[in-house]
Amino acid sequence: MALLSANKMHPMALAFIGDAVQSLYTRTMVSIGTSEKTGPLHEEVTKIVKAVSQSKTAEELLPSFTEEEHDIFRRARNCKIQTSAKHAKMDEYRRASGFEAVLGFLYITGQTERLTQLLEK
Repeated sequence: MALLSANKMHPMALAFIGDAVQSLYTRTMVSIGTSEKTGPLHEEVTKIVKAVSQSKTAEELLPSFTEEEHDIFRRARNCKIQTSAKHAKMDEYRRASGFEAVLGFLYITGQTERLTQLLEK
């Protein structure tokens, strides 16, 4: 699915895509096999995809990142960020953005097996 060279994309565009990928994956996983109403499902998804949780996940996964993933993560983390999350510190928000960018990069470049590995953790 390599739509274009992901290395030429702005890191925050990759993060934007990665956020959607993680949200869709998480929504799918919490919805399968349940008869819950959407309210509780939304709360469960929000716990996982919020910046604080993404930041913790990024810290845990960072040692397993490839050199290319490290580069994408670093570039997104170091971007000038215009907004911030309501309940996250700026460093948490930056790490979360880096993590999302890695997910976006993997999605755009069609590395679905690796993407699934990271999302399952």
